[in-house]
Amino acid sequence: MSETAREYLVEVKNLVKYFPVRAGLLQRVVAHVQAVDDVSFAVRKGETLGLVGESGCGKTTVGRSMLRLIEPTSGEVTFEGRDVLKLRGNELKAIRRDMQIIFQDPYASLDPRVPIGESVMEGLHIHKIGTAKERFEIMLETLKKVGLEDYHARRYPHEFSGGQRQRIGIARALALRPKFIICDEPVSALDVSIQSQVLNILKDLQQEFGLTYLFIAHNLSVVEHISDRVAVMYLGKMVELTGRDELFKNPLHPYTQALMSAIPVPDPHLKRQRIILKGDVPSPLNPPKGCRFHPRCPIAQEICSEQEPEFREVSPDHWVACWMVK
Repeated sequence: MSETAREYLVEVKNLVKYFPVRAGLLQRVVAHVQAVDDVSFAVRKGETLGLVGESGCGKTTVGRSMLRLIEPTSGEVTFEGRDVLKLRGNELKAIRRDMQIIFQDPYASLDPRVPIGESVMEGLHIHKIGTAKERFEIMLETLKKVGLEDYHARRYPHEFSGGQRQRIGIARALALRPKFIICDEPVSALDVSIQSQVLNILKDLQQEFGLTYLFIAHNLSVVEHISDRVAVMYLGKMVELTGRDELFKNPLHPYTQALMSAIPVPDPHLKRQRIILKGDVPSPLNPPKGCRFHPRCPIAQEICSEQEPEFREVSPDHWVACWMVK
């Protein structure tokens, strides 16, 4: 990247995650799903970096690999100058206090047999923060920060709506007062009106606590609303990364241009020229040679099918992996 490392809270370098595919009586490894393949980016302190792409492109795998909820195959994830992938035991436990995640499905991530107050306090118990009374007070204060009341602490997950459950998920991540939160499609399952409430809560909390977000989503309108910069992934690869305004005004990669053309226009009198991509997304079991987007790219040339393009900076803070972008 072009700026000094001091500006970044988190840096990801050459991150790779392959999932083995086993078959036969002896369950030998016969292939690998190349979910994430050589992804690099950095997140600045206090910013929201949006990570977008089609379902199955590896966005969630990137987020979970950064926190080591799944172990990466290779690469480097640096948080405040420390390589997270090399930490063990108490060191790893300590750094996880500063790196939290909000899951896409809040109901699946909550224990149905435990009141939500206990779920929010669980991290405080694990990290031995404060006395029992202090943990209880932190929990109540955190619930209020996300728009819930004291009496909600005694209720169980099934007694809440989808929007309320996502607020609980935010409260659980916030209770430890982390520096960095990965938001894994936190509003994708919510109604539009509830989406805006949750997004506003996230923005307010960011301002109040100086939080840094990696916001994973496939809804570009949501990403435009909340992000400072946006990274675009396709089939396990990073294809474009730049500021939000620059990306929506001047997308350079053909895949990004196709994504932008699919954003609905709220004015019925305006027509957007849709870019319809041919074919289906290739399998990550056997990705295409060269640029992974070339079988569907409307401007692909011979070099695109032979050599993989470098992810390079084509203008200040605008990174693209495409042979056709000069």
